[in-house]
Amino acid sequence: MQIFSLSLAGFLYLILQISVSIHVILHKEDVKSSIGWIGLVWLSPLLGSVLYVMFGINRVRRKALALRNQRHNIKEITGKTLDEIAKEIPASFLQLLRLGHKVHPQNFDLGSKIEPLLNGDEAYPKMCAAIALAKEEVLIQSYIFDNDAAGKMFIEPIKQALQNGAKVRVLVDGVGLNYSRPNIKTVLRKLKGLEFAVFLPSKYPINLPFVNLRNHRKIMIIDGQTAFFGGMNIAKGNLIKTKPKDPIVDITFKVEGNVVGQMARLFLEDWAFASKKTFTPVAFEKVSNNVGGTPARIVPQGPDGDANKIEALIAGALSTAQKTISIVTPYFLPENNILDALEVAAMRGVEVEIILPSKSNIFGMDYAMAANFNNLLQRGIKIYQTKPPFDHSKIMIVDGVWILAGSANWDVRSFKLNFESAMEFFDPVLGREIQKLIETKKHHSRAVKLHNTPLLRRLVNNAFRLLTPYY
Repeated sequence: MQIFSLSLAGFLYLILQISVSIHVILHKEDVKSSIGWIGLVWLSPLLGSVLYVMFGINRVRRKALALRNQRHNIKEITGKTLDEIAKEIPASFLQLLRLGHKVHPQNFDLGSKIEPLLNGDEAYPKMCAAIALAKEEVLIQSYIFDNDAAGKMFIEPIKQALQNGAKVRVLVDGVGLNYSRPNIKTVLRKLKGLEFAVFLPSKYPINLPFVNLRNHRKIMIIDGQTAFFGGMNIAKGNLIKTKPKDPIVDITFKVEGNVVGQMARLFLEDWAFASKKTFTPVAFEKVSNNVGGTPARIVPQGPDGDANKIEALIAGALSTAQKTISIVTPYFLPENNILDALEVAAMRGVEVEIILPSKSNIFGMDYAMAANFNNLLQRGIKIYQTKPPFDHSKIMIVDGVWILAGSANWDVRSFKLNFESAMEFFDPVLGREIQKLIETKKHHSRAVKLHNTPLLRRLVNNAFRLLTPYY
């Protein structure tokens, strides 16, 4: 009887291993991830299978709203002929336009007005002023919305918007919500008429941020016409002039024009998933015929079917660049495909520069990033490390014309796991303004030099790099 029981248990383990392995093979696109999970399942059948069921299965397959434009020729994508585009942007970018539309079939909206805002000192007062004047709708989405000096700045403007009759909806990520205690939910839910939702709240007794799928997007829309979009959270560290304990330099963008409707669509999809409710954003009903200004569009990315879009767009831009590539990011841990594309661009004669903080706010990140430095430097890529405060800005600009800004960092978590959003736009005038900001960052930085890294330091750097997906 005991032998039979052991045989039955062995048979059940085998069935479990085979079943989980089949699921991994069918549903995991990343080869390294697949091999890792299969190895764990076969080396530790019960524990490995339980861990895979808990953390390895993507349960966030949202059905995309059928609102995206599917047209494909250049005039339909941009609203301009090839001759008109050639007068504004380098001809090489026509390939990037086509590639970008294949990656995400969303047309550029014309006539956008885009204004960069530095730090919470510039951004928060303008956000609060716009919210206080809202008459119809306020949509706020943030990874972090702290219940601190910064978060409290928004309470009175939100109350005023509610008194004005505006509908107010606030969406915060389940991990980012708990960066302050008590969290902002306890405050906002006391406001009569305000709707609040949490994106993927933790289901486990303890918070495990390294395995959570995070909604890292930052979107704010007022009355469907004015928006704020970028990578800046709502936290007191961004109020540099108040001299906080842990100051954070950042950039966000005030945006007006039809592209706000694309942001509203993305908010709606996230809101419907988190709250199980839907609504019609005011931006859908407000269409401007203005065709001047900046062509812009929103590119979403997430593990729900929009995976790798921002990464693919970046790879296309790197291969398209003719003269210059400037990258500002707080975390730089891309996989080899992006590292190779950067090196190839530099070998083609493109001036490539990467601006990073000199000291990260994540343990081990500095070591992990440094593991890639020498290879990049050997190819002629310039790396600058900015002096404190910690720089959380996320900008990419190519040939002074093509600009990508948003919530995504240059790391595996942003490119593969997080829900992110980017704004892609062409504007040589705005490009010059952003390039000046980058030059200012470089002025307050030190250039990383090629050197022989001691063996122990290389060992430490490479060991921390192994943790790349979990930062």
